[in-house]
Amino acid sequence: MKSFHIRIIKSIDRPLSYQNFLEIEPPTTTLQLTNMEGSHQKMPSEIEEKHVYNKSKGLPISKEGLAVNVGGRGATQRRLQDYQVSMIGLCGGIGTGLFVGTGMAYAKAGPAGLLLAFIVVGIVLWCVMQSIAELATLLPSAGTFPHWATRFIDQAVGFSLALSYGYCYSIAIASEASASAVVVSYWTDLSPTVVITVGLVLILAINLSNVKFYGDVEVISGSIKVLCFLGLVIVSIVITTGGGPNHQVTGFRYWHDPGAWTNYNGITGPTGHFLGFLSSFVNASFSFIGVETVVIAAAEAINPHKSIPKAAQRVVYRIGFFYVLGALLIGMIVSPENPNLTSGTGNANSSPWVIAIKEAGIHALPSVVNACILVSAWSAGNSYCWVASRIIVAMTTDRLLPQVFGRVTRKGVPYVAVITAWLFGPFAYLSLGTGGSSEAFTWLLNLSTVPGLIAWATLSFCYIRFYAALKAQGISRDTLPWKSHFQPYAAWVGFVGSTIIVLVAGFPVFLKGNWSTSRFLASYIGIPIFIVPIIVWKLVNRTKFARASTIDLYSGRLQEGEITENEKPDTWWQRILDWIF
Repeated sequence: MKSFHIRIIKSIDRPLSYQNFLEIEPPTTTLQLTNMEGSHQKMPSEIEEKHVYNKSKGLPISKEGLAVNVGGRGATQRRLQDYQVSMIGLCGGIGTGLFVGTGMAYAKAGPAGLLLAFIVVGIVLWCVMQSIAELATLLPSAGTFPHWATRFIDQAVGFSLALSYGYCYSIAIASEASASAVVVSYWTDLSPTVVITVGLVLILAINLSNVKFYGDVEVISGSIKVLCFLGLVIVSIVITTGGGPNHQVTGFRYWHDPGAWTNYNGITGPTGHFLGFLSSFVNASFSFIGVETVVIAAAEAINPHKSIPKAAQRVVYRIGFFYVLGALLIGMIVSPENPNLTSGTGNANSSPWVIAIKEAGIHALPSVVNACILVSAWSAGNSYCWVASRIIVAMTTDRLLPQVFGRVTRKGVPYVAVITAWLFGPFAYLSLGTGGSSEAFTWLLNLSTVPGLIAWATLSFCYIRFYAALKAQGISRDTLPWKSHFQPYAAWVGFVGSTIIVLVAGFPVFLKGNWSTSRFLASYIGIPIFIVPIIVWKLVNRTKFARASTIDLYSGRLQEGEITENEKPDTWWQRILDWIF
Protein backbone atom coordinates (compact mmCIF):
# COMPACT_ATOMS: atom_id res chain seq x y z
CA MET A 1 0.00 0.00 0.00
CA LYS A 2 1.29 3.45 -0.92
CA SER A 3 1.49 6.08 1.79
CA PHE A 4 0.95 9.79 1.26
CA HIS A 5 2.38 13.02 2.65
CA ILE A 6 0.12 16.04 3.11
CA ARG A 7 1.72 19.30 2.01
CA ILE A 8 0.01 22.54 3.13
CA ILE A 9 0.30 25.44 0.70
CA LYS A 10 -0.57 28.96 1.84
CA SER A 11 -0.77 31.91 -0.50
CA ILE A 12 0.23 35.52 -0.20
CA ASP A 13 -2.46 37.86 1.11
CA ARG A 14 -2.24 40.63 -1.46
CA PRO A 15 -0.51 41.41 -4.75
CA LEU A 16 1.95 44.23 -5.22
CA SER A 17 1.77 44.30 -9.00
CA TYR A 18 -0.06 42.63 -11.85
CA GLN A 19 2.75 40.07 -12.01
CA ASN A 20 1.65 39.04 -8.51
CA PHE A 21 -1.88 38.63 -9.87
CA LEU A 22 -0.44 36.02 -12.23
CA GLU A 23 1.80 34.26 -9.73
CA ILE A 24 -0.07 34.01 -6.45
CA GLU A 25 -3.02 31.88 -5.48
CA PRO A 26 -6.23 33.13 -3.85
CA PRO A 27 -5.97 33.75 -0.08
CA THR A 28 -6.93 30.20 0.91
CA THR A 29 -5.21 27.17 2.37
CA THR A 30 -5.15 24.09 0.15
CA LEU A 31 -4.12 20.49 0.61
CA GLN A 32 -2.00 18.72 -1.98
CA LEU A 33 -1.53 14.96 -1.86
CA THR A 34 1.74 13.42 -3.00
CA ASN A 35 2.82 9.82 -2.70
CA MET A 36 6.16 8.77 -1.26
CA GLU A 37 7.73 8.88 -4.70
CA GLY A 38 6.82 12.57 -5.05
CA SER A 39 4.40 12.23 -7.94
CA HIS A 40 1.39 14.51 -8.03
CA GLN A 41 -1.98 12.87 -7.33
CA LYS A 42 -3.94 13.63 -10.50
CA MET A 43 -7.32 15.27 -10.31
CA PRO A 44 -10.21 14.04 -12.47
CA SER A 45 -10.00 17.01 -14.81
CA GLU A 46 -6.40 16.09 -15.61
CA ILE A 47 -7.15 12.55 -16.73
CA GLU A 48 -10.22 13.05 -18.88
CA GLU A 49 -9.72 11.46 -22.26
CA LYS A 50 -10.45 14.66 -24.17
CA HIS A 51 -7.70 16.59 -22.37
CA VAL A 52 -3.95 16.23 -22.16
CA TYR A 53 -1.77 18.02 -19.63
CA ASN A 54 0.72 20.65 -20.73
CA LYS A 55 3.41 20.33 -18.07
CA SER A 56 5.35 23.34 -19.30
CA LYS A 57 2.46 25.70 -18.64
CA GLY A 58 0.35 23.73 -16.20
CA LEU A 59 -2.75 24.03 -18.35
CA PRO A 60 -5.22 21.47 -19.65
CA ILE A 61 -5.38 21.80 -23.41
CA SER A 62 -7.64 20.34 -26.06
CA LYS A 63 -6.49 18.00 -28.80
CA GLU A 64 -6.45 21.00 -31.12
CA GLY A 65 -3.91 22.63 -28.79
CA LEU A 66 -6.22 25.35 -27.48
CA ALA A 67 -6.39 26.05 -23.76
CA VAL A 68 -9.56 24.83 -22.11
CA ASN A 69 -11.24 27.13 -19.60
CA VAL A 70 -10.84 25.72 -16.12
CA GLY A 71 -10.96 26.96 -12.56
CA GLY A 72 -14.57 28.07 -12.51
CA ARG A 73 -14.68 29.10 -16.16
CA GLY A 74 -16.56 26.17 -17.61
CA ALA A 75 -15.36 23.78 -20.30
CA THR A 76 -15.79 25.98 -23.35
CA GLN A 77 -12.67 26.45 -25.46
CA ARG A 78 -10.65 29.49 -26.48
CA ARG A 79 -11.12 29.58 -30.26
CA LEU A 80 -12.18 33.16 -31.06
CA GLN A 81 -9.54 35.22 -32.85
CA ASP A 82 -9.12 38.95 -32.19
CA TYR A 83 -10.82 39.94 -35.45
CA GLN A 84 -13.82 37.75 -34.62
CA VAL A 85 -14.18 39.31 -31.17
CA SER A 86 -13.91 42.78 -32.71
CA MET A 87 -16.64 42.02 -35.24
CA ILE A 88 -18.87 40.54 -32.53
CA GLY A 89 -18.38 43.76 -30.58
CA LEU A 90 -19.02 45.95 -33.60
CA CYS A 91 -22.00 44.17 -35.13
CA GLY A 92 -23.12 41.35 -32.83
CA GLY A 93 -26.34 42.92 -31.59
CA ILE A 94 -27.28 44.90 -34.68
CA GLY A 95 -30.65 43.60 -35.80
CA THR A 96 -33.95 44.99 -36.93
CA GLY A 97 -33.83 47.71 -34.26
CA LEU A 98 -31.36 49.83 -36.20
CA PHE A 99 -32.90 49.42 -39.65
CA VAL A 100 -36.63 49.33 -38.79
CA GLY A 101 -37.23 50.11 -35.11
CA THR A 102 -35.72 53.59 -35.43
CA GLY A 103 -38.68 54.60 -37.59
CA MET A 104 -41.16 54.25 -34.73
CA ALA A 105 -38.86 56.17 -32.37
CA TYR A 106 -38.41 58.90 -34.99
CA ALA A 107 -42.17 59.32 -35.40
CA LYS A 108 -42.54 59.74 -31.63
CA ALA A 109 -39.61 62.07 -30.97
CA GLY A 110 -38.85 63.99 -34.16
CA PRO A 111 -35.35 64.71 -35.57
CA ALA A 112 -33.91 66.38 -32.46
CA GLY A 113 -35.60 63.98 -30.04
CA LEU A 114 -34.32 60.90 -31.87
CA LEU A 115 -30.78 62.27 -32.09
CA LEU A 116 -30.74 63.25 -28.42
CA ALA A 117 -32.20 59.88 -27.34
CA PHE A 118 -29.48 57.98 -29.20
CA ILE A 119 -26.78 60.25 -27.76
CA VAL A 120 -28.05 59.82 -24.18
CA VAL A 121 -28.44 56.04 -24.44
CA GLY A 122 -25.07 55.89 -26.20
CA ILE A 123 -23.35 57.70 -23.33
CA VAL A 124 -24.95 55.34 -20.81
CA LEU A 125 -23.85 52.32 -22.84
CA TRP A 126 -20.28 53.63 -23.21
CA CYS A 127 -20.05 53.97 -19.42
CA VAL A 128 -21.37 50.43 -18.96
CA MET A 129 -18.90 49.06 -21.50
CA GLN A 130 -15.92 50.77 -19.87
CA SER A 131 -16.83 49.15 -16.57
CA ILE A 132 -17.45 45.60 -17.73
CA ALA A 133 -14.49 45.53 -20.13
CA GLU A 134 -12.12 46.18 -17.23
CA LEU A 135 -13.70 43.33 -15.28
CA ALA A 136 -13.67 40.94 -18.25
CA THR A 137 -10.01 41.60 -18.98
CA LEU A 138 -9.06 40.60 -15.45
CA LEU A 139 -11.70 37.89 -14.91
CA PRO A 140 -12.67 36.32 -18.27
CA SER A 141 -15.10 33.79 -16.83
CA ALA A 142 -17.68 31.76 -18.74
CA GLY A 143 -21.01 33.57 -18.86
CA THR A 144 -19.31 36.39 -16.99
CA PHE A 145 -22.24 38.58 -15.94
CA PRO A 146 -24.08 36.47 -13.31
CA HIS A 147 -20.73 35.25 -12.01
CA TRP A 148 -19.66 38.84 -11.34
CA ALA A 149 -22.95 39.64 -9.62
CA THR A 150 -22.49 36.62 -7.36
CA ARG A 151 -18.92 37.57 -6.55
CA PHE A 152 -19.22 41.33 -6.10
CA ILE A 153 -22.79 41.83 -4.85
CA ASP A 154 -24.69 38.78 -3.60
CA GLN A 155 -25.34 35.25 -4.79
CA ALA A 156 -29.05 36.10 -4.87
CA VAL A 157 -28.36 38.92 -7.34
CA GLY A 158 -26.22 36.61 -9.46
CA PHE A 159 -29.03 34.07 -9.61
CA SER A 160 -31.61 36.73 -10.49
CA LEU A 161 -29.39 38.39 -13.11
CA ALA A 162 -28.81 35.03 -14.76
CA LEU A 163 -32.56 34.41 -14.92
CA SER A 164 -33.54 37.86 -16.20
CA TYR A 165 -30.61 38.27 -18.61
CA GLY A 166 -30.96 34.74 -19.91
CA TYR A 167 -34.69 35.31 -20.31
CA CYS A 168 -34.00 38.62 -22.07
CA TYR A 169 -31.85 37.02 -24.75
CA SER A 170 -33.88 33.85 -25.02
CA ILE A 171 -37.00 35.92 -25.72
CA ALA A 172 -34.97 38.06 -28.12
CA ILE A 173 -34.40 34.93 -30.25
CA ALA A 174 -38.16 34.77 -30.75
CA SER A 175 -38.27 38.52 -31.39
CA GLU A 176 -35.79 38.32 -34.27
CA ALA A 177 -37.33 35.12 -35.68
CA SER A 178 -40.70 36.86 -35.70
CA ALA A 179 -39.10 39.89 -37.34
CA SER A 180 -37.68 37.70 -40.11
CA ALA A 181 -41.21 36.60 -41.02
CA VAL A 182 -42.28 40.24 -41.19
CA VAL A 183 -39.29 41.15 -43.35
CA VAL A 184 -39.93 38.38 -45.88
CA SER A 185 -43.55 39.53 -46.25
CA TYR A 186 -42.16 42.53 -48.16
CA TRP A 187 -41.50 40.27 -51.16
CA THR A 188 -43.94 37.40 -50.95
CA ASP A 189 -46.93 35.88 -49.22
CA LEU A 190 -44.78 32.93 -48.14
CA SER A 191 -46.15 31.40 -44.96
CA PRO A 192 -44.62 33.00 -41.83
CA THR A 193 -44.47 29.50 -40.35
CA VAL A 194 -41.93 28.45 -42.98
CA VAL A 195 -39.80 31.57 -42.53
CA ILE A 196 -39.74 31.29 -38.74
CA THR A 197 -38.92 27.57 -38.90
CA VAL A 198 -36.03 28.08 -41.34
CA GLY A 199 -34.64 30.88 -39.17
CA LEU A 200 -34.83 28.83 -35.97
CA VAL A 201 -33.18 25.80 -37.60
CA LEU A 202 -30.31 27.97 -38.87
CA ILE A 203 -29.82 29.52 -35.43
CA LEU A 204 -29.69 26.10 -33.75
CA ALA A 205 -27.33 24.60 -36.33
CA ILE A 206 -24.83 27.47 -36.10
CA ASN A 207 -24.81 27.49 -32.30
CA LEU A 208 -24.26 23.73 -32.13
CA SER A 209 -21.11 24.17 -34.22
CA ASN A 210 -17.83 25.12 -32.56
CA VAL A 211 -17.40 28.71 -31.47
CA LYS A 212 -14.86 29.45 -34.20
CA PHE A 213 -17.50 28.71 -36.85
CA TYR A 214 -19.93 30.92 -34.94
CA GLY A 215 -17.30 33.66 -35.01
CA ASP A 216 -16.85 33.25 -38.77
CA VAL A 217 -20.61 33.53 -39.31
CA GLU A 218 -20.66 36.72 -37.24
CA VAL A 219 -17.81 38.16 -39.30
CA ILE A 220 -19.64 37.45 -42.58
CA SER A 221 -23.04 38.69 -41.42
CA GLY A 222 -21.43 41.64 -39.66
CA SER A 223 -19.61 42.61 -42.83
CA ILE A 224 -22.92 42.55 -44.71
CA LYS A 225 -24.50 44.82 -42.09
CA VAL A 226 -21.58 47.26 -42.16
CA LEU A 227 -21.59 47.42 -45.97
CA CYS A 228 -25.36 47.90 -45.97
CA PHE A 229 -25.13 50.76 -43.51
CA LEU A 230 -22.26 52.35 -45.42
CA GLY A 231 -24.41 52.18 -48.53
CA LEU A 232 -27.33 53.78 -46.68
CA VAL A 233 -25.09 56.60 -45.45
CA ILE A 234 -23.92 57.31 -49.00
CA VAL A 235 -27.45 57.14 -50.40
CA SER A 236 -28.73 59.41 -47.62
CA ILE A 237 -26.09 62.02 -48.40
CA VAL A 238 -26.96 61.80 -52.10
CA ILE A 239 -30.68 62.21 -51.35
CA THR A 240 -30.28 65.12 -48.95
CA THR A 241 -28.08 67.01 -51.42
CA GLY A 242 -30.54 66.52 -54.29
CA GLY A 243 -28.67 63.78 -56.12
CA GLY A 244 -31.68 61.44 -56.32
CA PRO A 245 -33.86 60.97 -59.41
CA ASN A 246 -36.33 63.57 -58.09
CA HIS A 247 -33.49 66.11 -57.61
CA GLN A 248 -35.04 67.48 -54.41
CA VAL A 249 -32.63 68.95 -51.87
CA THR A 250 -33.90 68.11 -48.39
CA GLY A 251 -31.01 69.27 -46.19
CA PHE A 252 -32.42 70.07 -42.74
CA ARG A 253 -35.90 70.73 -44.12
CA TYR A 254 -37.63 68.42 -41.66
CA TRP A 255 -35.95 70.14 -38.72
CA HIS A 256 -38.00 73.23 -39.66
CA ASP A 257 -41.15 71.67 -41.12
CA PRO A 258 -42.75 69.97 -39.22
CA GLY A 259 -40.01 70.85 -36.69
CA ALA A 260 -37.18 69.40 -34.63
CA TRP A 261 -39.60 68.06 -32.00
CA THR A 262 -42.97 66.32 -32.16
CA ASN A 263 -46.00 66.91 -29.95
CA TYR A 264 -46.47 63.61 -28.18
CA ASN A 265 -50.04 62.32 -27.94
CA GLY A 266 -51.42 65.74 -28.86
CA ILE A 267 -49.61 67.48 -25.97
CA THR A 268 -48.12 70.71 -27.28
CA GLY A 269 -45.20 72.80 -26.09
CA PRO A 270 -42.11 71.76 -24.16
CA THR A 271 -44.04 69.10 -22.21
CA GLY A 272 -45.13 67.33 -25.40
CA HIS A 273 -41.62 67.61 -26.83
CA PHE A 274 -40.07 66.15 -23.68
CA LEU A 275 -42.56 63.27 -23.57
CA GLY A 276 -41.82 62.51 -27.22
CA PHE A 277 -38.13 62.38 -26.37
CA LEU A 278 -38.79 60.00 -23.44
CA SER A 279 -41.05 57.77 -25.53
CA SER A 280 -38.23 57.03 -27.95
CA PHE A 281 -35.99 55.58 -25.23
CA VAL A 282 -37.28 52.00 -25.50
CA ASN A 283 -36.79 51.86 -29.27
CA ALA A 284 -33.39 53.52 -28.98
CA SER A 285 -32.36 51.16 -26.19
CA PHE A 286 -33.49 48.10 -28.17
CA SER A 287 -31.10 49.17 -30.93
CA PHE A 288 -28.24 49.24 -28.40
CA ILE A 289 -29.06 46.09 -26.43
CA GLY A 290 -26.51 43.43 -27.33
CA VAL A 291 -23.44 45.65 -27.60
CA GLU A 292 -22.31 44.52 -24.15
CA THR A 293 -22.36 40.85 -25.15
CA VAL A 294 -18.86 41.07 -26.64
CA VAL A 295 -17.57 40.83 -23.07
CA ILE A 296 -19.08 37.35 -22.77
CA ALA A 297 -16.64 36.32 -25.51
CA ALA A 298 -13.78 36.80 -23.02
CA ALA A 299 -14.03 33.19 -21.86
CA GLU A 300 -13.72 31.90 -25.44
CA ALA A 301 -11.27 34.45 -26.84
CA ILE A 302 -7.73 33.26 -27.51
CA ASN A 303 -6.31 36.55 -26.25
CA PRO A 304 -8.88 38.38 -24.08
CA HIS A 305 -6.25 40.75 -22.63
CA LYS A 306 -5.93 42.31 -26.09
CA SER A 307 -9.24 41.66 -27.83
CA ILE A 308 -11.68 42.70 -25.08
CA PRO A 309 -10.21 46.18 -24.39
CA LYS A 310 -9.97 46.81 -28.14
CA ALA A 311 -13.57 45.75 -28.64
CA ALA A 312 -14.64 48.03 -25.78
CA GLN A 313 -12.88 50.97 -27.41
CA ARG A 314 -14.55 50.15 -30.74
CA VAL A 315 -17.91 50.71 -29.04
CA VAL A 316 -17.26 54.44 -29.33
CA TYR A 317 -17.05 54.09 -33.12
CA ARG A 318 -20.11 51.88 -33.23
CA ILE A 319 -22.19 54.33 -31.19
CA GLY A 320 -20.98 57.30 -33.20
CA PHE A 321 -21.16 55.73 -36.64
CA PHE A 322 -24.15 53.41 -36.56
CA TYR A 323 -26.48 55.18 -34.16
CA VAL A 324 -25.70 58.88 -33.79
CA LEU A 325 -24.85 59.38 -37.47
CA GLY A 326 -27.80 57.18 -38.42
CA ALA A 327 -30.20 59.22 -36.26
CA LEU A 328 -28.88 62.47 -37.76
CA LEU A 329 -29.32 61.24 -41.34
CA ILE A 330 -32.83 59.90 -40.70
CA GLY A 331 -33.82 63.37 -39.54
CA MET A 332 -32.61 64.76 -42.86
CA ILE A 333 -34.14 62.35 -45.37
CA VAL A 334 -37.70 61.63 -44.19
CA SER A 335 -40.45 63.51 -42.37
CA PRO A 336 -41.44 62.27 -38.88
CA GLU A 337 -45.07 62.68 -39.98
CA ASN A 338 -44.75 60.08 -42.75
CA PRO A 339 -47.54 57.54 -42.03
CA ASN A 340 -45.42 54.58 -43.17
CA LEU A 341 -43.15 55.00 -40.13
CA THR A 342 -45.98 53.87 -37.85
CA SER A 343 -47.72 51.56 -40.31
CA GLY A 344 -46.75 48.53 -38.23
CA THR A 345 -45.61 46.48 -41.23
CA GLY A 346 -42.23 45.89 -39.59
CA ASN A 347 -40.51 45.24 -42.92
CA ALA A 348 -38.67 47.56 -45.29
CA ASN A 349 -41.88 49.50 -45.93
CA SER A 350 -41.65 51.00 -42.43
CA SER A 351 -37.88 51.53 -42.49
CA PRO A 352 -37.07 55.27 -42.60
CA TRP A 353 -34.23 54.52 -45.00
CA VAL A 354 -36.45 52.71 -47.51
CA ILE A 355 -39.18 55.34 -47.24
CA ALA A 356 -36.66 58.03 -48.16
CA ILE A 357 -35.24 55.94 -51.02
CA LYS A 358 -38.71 55.41 -52.48
CA GLU A 359 -39.62 59.09 -52.16
CA ALA A 360 -36.40 59.98 -53.98
CA GLY A 361 -37.48 57.80 -56.90
CA ILE A 362 -34.89 55.02 -56.48
CA HIS A 363 -36.65 51.73 -57.24
CA ALA A 364 -33.99 49.01 -57.05
CA LEU A 365 -32.56 49.59 -53.58
CA PRO A 366 -35.52 48.79 -51.27
CA SER A 367 -35.25 45.06 -51.94
CA VAL A 368 -31.50 45.17 -51.28
CA VAL A 369 -32.07 46.94 -47.97
CA ASN A 370 -34.79 44.45 -47.04
CA ALA A 371 -32.39 41.59 -47.73
CA CYS A 372 -29.86 43.20 -45.38
CA ILE A 373 -32.58 43.58 -42.75
CA LEU A 374 -33.34 39.85 -43.09
CA VAL A 375 -29.65 38.99 -42.62
CA SER A 376 -29.59 41.29 -39.58
CA ALA A 377 -32.60 39.57 -38.04
CA TRP A 378 -31.13 36.08 -38.45
CA SER A 379 -27.69 37.24 -37.32
CA ALA A 380 -29.06 38.94 -34.21
CA GLY A 381 -31.11 35.86 -33.32
CA ASN A 382 -27.99 33.76 -33.75
CA SER A 383 -26.05 36.09 -31.45
CA TYR A 384 -28.80 36.09 -28.83
CA CYS A 385 -28.87 32.28 -28.70
CA TRP A 386 -25.11 32.23 -28.16
CA VAL A 387 -25.36 34.76 -25.33
CA ALA A 388 -28.26 33.01 -23.60
CA SER A 389 -26.48 29.65 -23.73
CA ARG A 390 -23.34 31.11 -22.13
CA ILE A 391 -25.43 32.59 -19.34
CA ILE A 392 -26.79 29.10 -18.67
CA VAL A 393 -23.20 27.80 -18.60
CA ALA A 394 -22.37 30.50 -16.05
CA MET A 395 -25.22 29.32 -13.85
CA THR A 396 -23.79 25.80 -13.83
CA THR A 397 -20.32 27.18 -13.07
CA ASP A 398 -21.71 28.98 -10.01
CA ARG A 399 -23.83 25.90 -9.16
CA LEU A 400 -27.10 27.73 -9.66
CA LEU A 401 -28.26 25.04 -12.09
CA PRO A 402 -27.66 21.27 -12.28
CA GLN A 403 -24.31 20.47 -13.88
CA VAL A 404 -26.01 18.71 -16.79
CA PHE A 405 -26.64 22.14 -18.33
CA GLY A 406 -22.90 22.71 -18.55
CA ARG A 407 -22.10 19.60 -20.61
CA VAL A 408 -20.01 20.25 -23.70
CA THR A 409 -19.08 18.41 -26.87
CA ARG A 410 -15.55 17.40 -27.79
CA LYS A 411 -15.15 20.82 -29.42
CA GLY A 412 -16.29 22.71 -26.35
CA VAL A 413 -19.86 23.48 -27.43
CA PRO A 414 -22.28 23.61 -24.45
CA TYR A 415 -24.95 21.75 -26.37
CA VAL A 416 -27.42 21.32 -23.50
CA ALA A 417 -27.29 25.06 -22.76
CA VAL A 418 -27.67 25.92 -26.45
CA ILE A 419 -30.75 23.72 -26.86
CA THR A 420 -32.26 25.06 -23.63
CA ALA A 421 -31.85 28.68 -24.76
CA TRP A 422 -33.10 27.88 -28.27
CA LEU A 423 -36.33 26.38 -26.91
CA PHE A 424 -37.58 29.92 -26.30
CA GLY A 425 -37.33 30.63 -30.03
CA PRO A 426 -40.64 28.93 -30.91
CA PHE A 427 -42.42 31.74 -29.03
CA ALA A 428 -42.07 33.45 -32.40
CA TYR A 429 -45.01 31.34 -33.56
CA LEU A 430 -47.19 33.61 -31.40
CA SER A 431 -47.02 35.97 -34.36
CA LEU A 432 -49.27 33.57 -36.26
CA GLY A 433 -52.20 34.51 -34.04
CA THR A 434 -54.46 37.53 -34.22
CA GLY A 435 -52.50 40.75 -34.61
CA GLY A 436 -49.84 39.23 -36.82
CA SER A 437 -46.06 39.25 -36.83
CA SER A 438 -45.58 43.00 -36.45
CA GLU A 439 -47.62 43.20 -33.23
CA ALA A 440 -45.84 40.17 -31.80
CA PHE A 441 -42.49 41.72 -32.70
CA THR A 442 -43.39 44.96 -30.90
CA TRP A 443 -44.50 43.06 -27.78
CA LEU A 444 -41.39 40.87 -27.75
CA LEU A 445 -39.25 43.98 -28.28
CA ASN A 446 -40.51 45.49 -25.03
CA LEU A 447 -40.19 42.18 -23.18
CA SER A 448 -36.53 41.83 -24.13
CA THR A 449 -35.40 45.46 -23.79
CA VAL A 450 -36.20 46.18 -20.12
CA PRO A 451 -34.33 43.12 -18.74
CA GLY A 452 -31.36 44.16 -20.87
CA LEU A 453 -31.40 47.61 -19.28
CA ILE A 454 -31.69 46.08 -15.81
CA ALA A 455 -28.60 44.04 -16.65
CA TRP A 456 -26.75 47.24 -17.62
CA ALA A 457 -27.57 48.75 -14.22
CA THR A 458 -26.57 45.58 -12.35
CA LEU A 459 -23.27 45.24 -14.22
CA SER A 460 -22.42 48.86 -13.50
CA PHE A 461 -23.07 48.20 -9.81
CA CYS A 462 -20.81 45.13 -10.04
CA TYR A 463 -17.99 47.44 -11.08
CA ILE A 464 -18.82 49.89 -8.26
CA ARG A 465 -18.43 47.02 -5.78
CA PHE A 466 -15.24 45.84 -7.53
CA TYR A 467 -13.81 49.36 -7.25
CA ALA A 468 -14.72 49.46 -3.55
CA ALA A 469 -13.04 46.06 -3.03
CA LEU A 470 -9.82 47.27 -4.64
CA LYS A 471 -9.72 50.25 -2.27
CA ALA A 472 -10.64 48.19 0.79
CA GLN A 473 -7.92 45.62 0.05
CA GLY A 474 -5.27 48.20 -0.84
CA ILE A 475 -4.87 47.19 -4.49
CA SER A 476 -4.05 49.87 -7.05
CA ARG A 477 -5.86 49.84 -10.40
CA ASP A 478 -2.44 50.40 -11.96
CA THR A 479 -1.77 46.71 -11.26
CA LEU A 480 -4.65 45.60 -13.50
CA PRO A 481 -4.06 44.34 -17.07
CA TRP A 482 -6.30 47.11 -18.46
CA LYS A 483 -7.76 50.20 -16.80
CA SER A 484 -10.92 51.90 -18.09
CA HIS A 485 -11.55 55.64 -18.10
CA PHE A 486 -13.32 58.01 -15.68
CA GLN A 487 -13.93 55.47 -12.94
CA PRO A 488 -15.89 55.11 -10.74
CA TYR A 489 -17.92 57.99 -12.16
CA ALA A 490 -18.56 56.17 -15.45
CA ALA A 491 -19.97 53.20 -13.56
CA TRP A 492 -22.31 55.47 -11.60
CA VAL A 493 -23.52 57.09 -14.82
CA GLY A 494 -24.18 53.63 -16.26
CA PHE A 495 -26.04 52.54 -13.13
CA VAL A 496 -28.20 55.64 -12.67
CA GLY A 497 -28.82 56.15 -16.40
CA SER A 498 -29.94 52.56 -16.99
CA THR A 499 -32.22 52.65 -13.95
CA ILE A 500 -33.92 55.85 -15.11
CA ILE A 501 -34.55 54.45 -18.60
CA VAL A 502 -36.11 51.31 -17.06
CA LEU A 503 -38.46 53.39 -14.92
CA VAL A 504 -39.65 55.63 -17.78
CA ALA A 505 -39.89 52.83 -20.34
CA GLY A 506 -43.64 52.40 -20.04
CA PHE A 507 -44.74 55.89 -19.02
CA PRO A 508 -47.18 56.33 -21.97
CA VAL A 509 -49.64 53.90 -20.37
CA PHE A 510 -50.06 56.31 -17.44
CA LEU A 511 -51.20 59.19 -19.66
CA LYS A 512 -54.91 59.91 -19.75
CA GLY A 513 -56.74 57.52 -22.07
CA ASN A 514 -53.60 55.48 -22.85
CA TRP A 515 -53.91 52.63 -20.36
CA SER A 516 -53.16 49.18 -21.78
CA THR A 517 -52.62 46.20 -19.52
CA SER A 518 -50.60 44.32 -22.14
CA ARG A 519 -48.29 47.28 -22.78
CA PHE A 520 -47.88 47.86 -19.04
CA LEU A 521 -46.89 44.22 -18.50
CA ALA A 522 -44.53 44.24 -21.48
CA SER A 523 -42.83 47.40 -20.17
CA TYR A 524 -42.51 46.51 -16.49
CA ILE A 525 -42.74 42.71 -16.07
CA GLY A 526 -38.94 42.63 -16.22
CA ILE A 527 -38.70 44.44 -12.86
CA PRO A 528 -40.48 41.78 -10.73
CA ILE A 529 -38.77 39.05 -12.76
CA PHE A 530 -35.51 40.52 -11.45
CA ILE A 531 -36.54 41.45 -7.88
CA VAL A 532 -38.67 38.45 -6.84
CA PRO A 533 -35.93 35.81 -7.38
CA ILE A 534 -33.55 37.92 -5.27
CA ILE A 535 -36.02 37.96 -2.38
CA VAL A 536 -36.83 34.25 -2.68
CA TRP A 537 -33.16 33.23 -2.94
CA LYS A 538 -32.19 35.29 0.12
CA LEU A 539 -35.08 33.92 2.17
CA VAL A 540 -34.23 30.33 1.27
CA ASN A 541 -30.42 30.46 1.33
CA ARG A 542 -29.80 33.34 3.77
CA THR A 543 -27.07 34.84 1.60
CA LYS A 544 -25.32 38.05 2.62
CA PHE A 545 -24.23 41.14 0.74
CA ALA A 546 -20.55 40.82 -0.23
CA ARG A 547 -18.24 42.93 1.94
CA ALA A 548 -15.64 44.93 0.04
CA SER A 549 -12.85 43.75 2.34
CA THR A 550 -13.55 40.06 1.65
CA ILE A 551 -14.56 40.07 -2.04
CA ASP A 552 -12.52 37.54 -4.03
CA LEU A 553 -10.28 39.41 -6.48
CA TYR A 554 -8.07 36.45 -7.35
CA SER A 555 -9.77 33.28 -8.60
CA GLY A 556 -10.81 33.14 -12.23
CA ARG A 557 -8.03 35.36 -13.54
CA LEU A 558 -5.86 34.19 -16.41
CA GLN A 559 -2.68 32.43 -15.44
CA GLU A 560 0.68 33.30 -16.94
CA GLY A 561 0.66 30.45 -19.45
CA GLU A 562 -2.78 31.45 -20.72
CA ILE A 563 -1.73 34.97 -21.75
CA THR A 564 -0.74 35.23 -25.39
CA GLU A 565 2.07 37.59 -26.26
CA ASN A 566 0.95 40.35 -28.61
CA GLU A 567 2.99 40.40 -31.80
CA LYS A 568 3.35 43.89 -33.23
CA PRO A 569 2.47 44.20 -36.93
CA ASP A 570 5.44 44.62 -39.26
CA THR A 571 3.92 45.96 -42.48
CA TRP A 572 1.64 48.95 -43.14
CA TRP A 573 -1.31 46.77 -44.17
CA GLN A 574 -0.93 44.65 -41.03
CA ARG A 575 -0.98 47.84 -38.96
CA ILE A 576 -4.19 48.94 -40.71
CA LEU A 577 -5.85 45.59 -40.04
CA ASP A 578 -4.64 45.66 -36.43
CA TRP A 579 -6.22 49.11 -35.98
CA ILE A 580 -9.52 47.98 -37.54
CA PHE A 581 -9.74 44.67 -35.67
